[in-house]
Amino acid sequence: MRRLFAATVLAMVTVVTAPVASALPDGAPAGAVVAPPNGPAQAWLVADLDSGQVLGSRDPGVPRAPASTIKPLLAMVVLDHLNPNSFARANQSHTKVECSCVGLVPGQAYTTTQLLAGLLMVSGNDAANMLADMLGGQRAAVAAMNAKARALGAKSTRASSPSGLDGPGWETLTTPYDLALIYRKALTYPLIAQIFQSHTAAFPGKTLTAQNELLTRYPGDFAGKTGYTDLARKTLVTAARRNGRRLLVVLMYGSGDLYGQAVSLFDWGFGQPA
Repeated sequence: MRRLFAATVLAMVTVVTAPVASALPDGAPAGAVVAPPNGPAQAWLVADLDSGQVLGSRDPGVPRAPASTIKPLLAMVVLDHLNPNSFARANQSHTKVECSCVGLVPGQAYTTTQLLAGLLMVSGNDAANMLADMLGGQRAAVAAMNAKARALGAKSTRASSPSGLDGPGWETLTTPYDLALIYRKALTYPLIAQIFQSHTAAFPGKTLTAQNELLTRYPGDFAGKTGYTDLARKTLVTAARRNGRRLLVVLMYGSGDLYGQAVSLFDWGFGQPA
């Protein structure tokens, strides 16, 4: 399945802003080919999550900063190496991060599962730092993330931090193509899939509420991760099911309402022949 997906996406690298007949199965009726909707994200991809068939895309092979949408790559590395029930205690260094945090308390013990919930549901950069330390440190975690990306065929992905944050000389890059490969694999991990589907989760001292608005805004949505940095602008990867079919939408370098663009692309994609 992974090979089919990779081959299909590679065939789309220079593709589509208009009708996408070339992306549909041979023999699809001409009347079914409708141009995908425009939106604020400058790069995007829509694919069938199970078959790997790409339905449409725009600039899917252009490297850009992903912001926090890269976090499932860290989550997979964590579950490849750590027991979900293992735990560690937070320290002051974990809390000194920019942007979104789950709110770790120095001295408090957290399980791997709790930290993954903080990572994927509320984009906790402090959770990303703590998980990286549990893997042997920031450099070891980033190296493992890049090795994982290569193993998945995500050849244009270069992680430079566990969280997706960038800095001078350490920019994280990936493509819609690579993010599709990463999320397609990440959603085969039962714990990652479970966390993504959760509207809320218990966490020491609080209850986490998922940031993915499509869980309530779009019927059938079952996974999603947002991101934002000045370099990446708005990013979003999300998945939904309808009538037994599952689609994945990747949006990069956007502004405005990316959720609205994702909804339009889902509706368009589910209207295409399977």
